Amino acid sequence: MPSLKDLKNRIASVKATQKITKAMKMVAAAKLRRAQEAAEAARPYSQRMGAVLANIAQAVGSDDSAPRLMTGTGQDNVHLLIVCTAERGLCGGFNSQIARFARDHARKLLAAGKTVKIFCVGKKGYDSLRREFGANIVERTDLREVKRVGFENADAIGRKVISMFNKGEFDVATLFYSEFKSVISQVPTAQQLIPAAAPAAAAAAGPAAVYEYEPDAGAILEDLIPRNISVQIFRALLENVAGEMGAKMSAMDNATRNAGEMINKLTLSYNRQRQAQITKELIEIISGAEAL
Repeated sequence: MPSLKDLKNRIASVKATQKITKAMKMVAAAKLRRAQEAAEAARPYSQRMGAVLANIAQAVGSDDSAPRLMTGTGQDNVHLLIVCTAERGLCGGFNSQIARFARDHARKLLAAGKTVKIFCVGKKGYDSLRREFGANIVERTDLREVKRVGFENADAIGRKVISMFNKGEFDVATLFYSEFKSVISQVPTAQQLIPAAAPAAAAAAGPAAVYEYEPDAGAILEDLIPRNISVQIFRALLENVAGEMGAKMSAMDNATRNAGEMINKLTLSYNRQRQAQITKELIEIISGAEAL
């Protein structure tokens, strides 16, 4: 049984931890609002970009003028998984959910006889996947020094992916991230980037208008698809930041409440032990007095 001094030190330690988790919760709550606004503002643009691509893709069809980024290589033997996670922990199961989702997808592809390559964006995803898929990780991007994620960060990742595709290093590229729904809900999501998949909702949305393209539709797609890849990666990074802050806020709130419960239990144990010690000393004093 721990001594009174040990219990007192432990109570002080847990109280200090509780102050830290409470402060981290407040910081996450402050950052969450800005991150949520940025993620929600990026959604309409990325969705509209997908709709425009779907419209132009319908005009091009399977024509020879269609760029390779849209049509692909004609094979699906080599898959590149772009796994976007956070740089830091202490955000509950946020990072592990994305890593688990990507890991399950990789296992299915390997079971089907496909070759899997992994591009890790974020330290936590790399740490989770390297144990099982260390040999499959071909590229890694660290955004730890970036205070606020900008389009230039996503564009650099997009250019790297396109460069790998042009070198013939993979056939299909899939982006993994966590879509922000609410503070307590972030949904792991997979989105195919290459070949550029036209959104089903955009393709089926009402009767399509007839457009004339200048220059031709193929030339427009050559310019739009690389930009769309960067836009979709940027949206994924913004969604991740919002999801990370929401998960961190929720995790720190739980940690603060758990610390409070632990303090109550330790205080109760401390008071009981102190009372027992006082009672024991009183009994010893009374017994000594009776012996005299």
